Amino acid sequence: MAVGIFDSGLGGLTVLNAAQKRLPDVDFLYFGDNAHAPYGVRDAEDVYNLTVVAVQKMWDRGCDLVILACNTASAAALRRMQEGGLPPGKRVLGVFVPLIEALTERQWGDNSPPREVETQHVALFATPATVASRAFQRELAFRAIGVDVEAQACGGVVDAIEDGDLILAEALVRSHVDALKRKMPIPQAAILGCTHYPLMEQTFQEALGAEVKVFSQGNLVADSLADYLQRHPDMMGSGEAGYFTTGDPNRVSDRATQFLRRQISFQSA
Repeated sequence: MAVGIFDSGLGGLTVLNAAQKRLPDVDFLYFGDNAHAPYGVRDAEDVYNLTVVAVQKMWDRGCDLVILACNTASAAALRRMQEGGLPPGKRVLGVFVPLIEALTERQWGDNSPPREVETQHVALFATPATVASRAFQRELAFRAIGVDVEAQACGGVVDAIEDGDLILAEALVRSHVDALKRKMPIPQAAILGCTHYPLMEQTFQEALGAEVKVFSQGNLVADSLADYLQRHPDMMGSGEAGYFTTGDPNRVSDRATQFLRRQISFQSA
């Protein structure tokens, strides 16, 4: 049995790693659409179509539950897929909601009206496509009022991480934080709205300052998934665990091994 985790590339490995630690008895099928990465510079229709194709392949491999561990896919495709009707017994979940629940100090599934929260000034770092979608602000508005969100599109960061150029990635992060601070000098909290960005979390924190609380998705999504599976044990699926990519398996395996610092072997999707 396996739960599916999907990402446009390697960023979703940060969610996978946290989920494996949180749920050691659960098997996972990871699918990276590396041949089409990054998604963050594509238009919404393109992202939607690519996501639908990838998720269908994961369903075909026996996954009943797929986590879109890609903020760009969550922003462009999740709600449309859910509203369009999913096959019987299949579910797709995103990574925005656990993050927003943590920011607004809500329990999972709290559907009470939006209310004022302590954190009023939030910096959002995300891909250009996620920023353009305003999906984060839309989901936040369902749960909180009066929160000022300043979004910074972090062009180039995903590409640098996928290429293994962490020196360039660090330089880009510092540049994007500087740009954000010119618009919002004193954020109370910062959202790392891309699953690649936890690999740069320390750099974000240093550039923002110790007084800014940085929210990263891995552990939050893992905790939310654990809660979901406890309530829906029938969503464990029937497929085999493994790592699959639309890109070059050898190259992707090498990069994944570097990121997680343990041997990861991808197969062709």
